[in-house]
Amino acid sequence: MIVTHYLDPDLFTAVKKKPTRDAFGLATLAMAEKDERIVVLTADVAGSVRANWFADKFPDRFYDMGISEQNMIAVAAGMSLEGLLPYVSTFGVFITGRCYDQVRVLLAYSETNVKLVATHTGVTVGEDGVTHQMLEDVAMMQTLPKMRVIVPCDTREAIKALTAIKDLPGPFYVRLGRQSAPLVTSEDAPFEFGKALMLQDGEDVTLIANGVLVYEALLAARILAEENISARVLNMHTVKPLDNESLMAAALETGAFVTAEEHQCLGGLGSAVASWSSQQNPVPLEMIGMKDEFGQSGKSDELLDYYHLRAPDIVEAAHRVLKRK
Repeated sequence: MIVTHYLDPDLFTAVKKKPTRDAFGLATLAMAEKDERIVVLTADVAGSVRANWFADKFPDRFYDMGISEQNMIAVAAGMSLEGLLPYVSTFGVFITGRCYDQVRVLLAYSETNVKLVATHTGVTVGEDGVTHQMLEDVAMMQTLPKMRVIVPCDTREAIKALTAIKDLPGPFYVRLGRQSAPLVTSEDAPFEFGKALMLQDGEDVTLIANGVLVYEALLAARILAEENISARVLNMHTVKPLDNESLMAAALETGAFVTAEEHQCLGGLGSAVASWSSQQNPVPLEMIGMKDEFGQSGKSDELLDYYHLRAPDIVEAAHRVLKRK
């Protein structure tokens, strides 16, 4: 059973696309209208992360810190201690890699109320190449105590996620992308932090995906259905904390998992689910994602093909895992 009211009505006929990075500008603008605590910080990439939309409307609450990402994190931490609510955005490679020490000590350890929003993550960054294709950020962030990690599947869900965390205290990491991606969810689809969204029910195998791979998982489920294989599809937008209830139900009712993500399997969603399964309810598991390799320069669609991050790859993984049940 496909949960049609959670899916965009044109998903499988006339796919609409939008970059998830647009959510940063749209969500902060909408929230700032009602909450004067909200400030936006970026580091010389306002247009790229859509912070310029906020700056145009709220210039007194916008801070471009220049090419000084580490200082930006420190300033955001200080602002939060003074009662402001900073939403901080730059490219994924900078906000996690360049700023790891500041994020670790000033945000996670100190439990400051700062919302980190990374854009330009994964191989779909495309032609910018390996230096900008952040594939290790989820691993870095989910190992930090007190840090929560969200990977929305589309722009609509990203807006809901950024809005939901406003009233949840403490640091968050939200992972967005550069390229246009399918609008998977409907306008009315719910978002609940820490609660996976089941987009399709199934009995034979569970496909657990996030980010742009949710769309590919849904396509894979359609292919599997033609083979009389019933696949459940879970949109696991919250990587930390994982949804224990949904995973337990899936383990008991389907007995096999395939994870799919635009990130290293090691340390990402796949590793998180494997860790959960080994301790809670062991089931056969296959992982779709980057297999201990860097990306390369190329068009985003071609890179998804090259690194086997597509629906047919998820189907093959499902076949493998079903043999292990």
